[in-house]
Amino acid sequence: MKKILNRPADYVDETLEGLLAAHPDLLRRVGESGRVVARAGGAERGKVGIVTGGGSGHLPVFLGYVGHGLLDACAVGNVFAGPRVADCQDAMRAADGGAGVLQLYGNYGGDRMNFDMAREMMELEGMQVASVRIADDVASASPAESEKRRGVAGMIYAFKVAGARAAAGGSLAEVASVAARAARACRSIGVALTPCVIPETGQASFSIAEDEMEFGMGIHGEPGIWRGKLKTADALAEEMLDRLLPECALKRGDRVAVLVNSLGATPHEELYILYRRIARILGERGIQPVKPLVGRFATSMEMSGASLTLMPLDGELESLLMAPAECPFWKF
Repeated sequence: MKKILNRPADYVDETLEGLLAAHPDLLRRVGESGRVVARAGGAERGKVGIVTGGGSGHLPVFLGYVGHGLLDACAVGNVFAGPRVADCQDAMRAADGGAGVLQLYGNYGGDRMNFDMAREMMELEGMQVASVRIADDVASASPAESEKRRGVAGMIYAFKVAGARAAAGGSLAEVASVAARAARACRSIGVALTPCVIPETGQASFSIAEDEMEFGMGIHGEPGIWRGKLKTADALAEEMLDRLLPECALKRGDRVAVLVNSLGATPHEELYILYRRIARILGERGIQPVKPLVGRFATSMEMSGASLTLMPLDGELESLLMAPAECPFWKF
């Protein structure tokens, strides 16, 4: 294991300490355990609060999207492990401005269980709570069982539109509704070339031959659709779109948000090689990309690979996507 760290056991807490030291104008650390990050200015009175949570190792997801026009707080777990129930509760308290709180998180077993328990406890305290889960990874289940799909990079779009609706004064029902609509619209697919090494174990998350790739692999190393020899960037872009476009039901004249995301180690150059082919195919079909995002938005530590996310847009989703927002990793 070659990593820039001190003790593996301190990896997450020292990451948080450094992040807060770098961005005190945007973030603060709250909660008994110190595993909750919230907006520096505190909850905004009368605004719906939005919280998320999940395992470390995926920056900027999850805590990197706490900021203006985005999330209000995030509960932080160990690397690739869900946050504790108590931390989910502390995040909800930190986000509560009196207008209710939306839980907005990925569809993983530990996250579901702990956020569900936190919701029950906070409702007993009188808090209004709504929950939306993101399940956009088409490789993880069929369309008929879409509720079983993993939540991956599509959650960034859900964070963005929900945060914009809340900032504009939307009610809890309105913020939850638009977050759910964005979550339902998003479709993602990924490809992995190399594993990452989890600090606490010092072990690679999976093994793969030097001349192989796995198409559809999840961000924790979950099995994909196929494993085989390396393909060209154009061939990958074409297969990614072949998997996503039928479910997105895009037609000529439609507009779509496009995210080409590095899983950690893949450089921007290779992401733009992918995007050039994606943009060309969409253009040939008369589909207009809007505000394309190319970079590191949802990673798996130092895993090499990329994911593609599409979110078909209507007028409201596009307006919310384009609204101002600022967090440590992203400024609109």
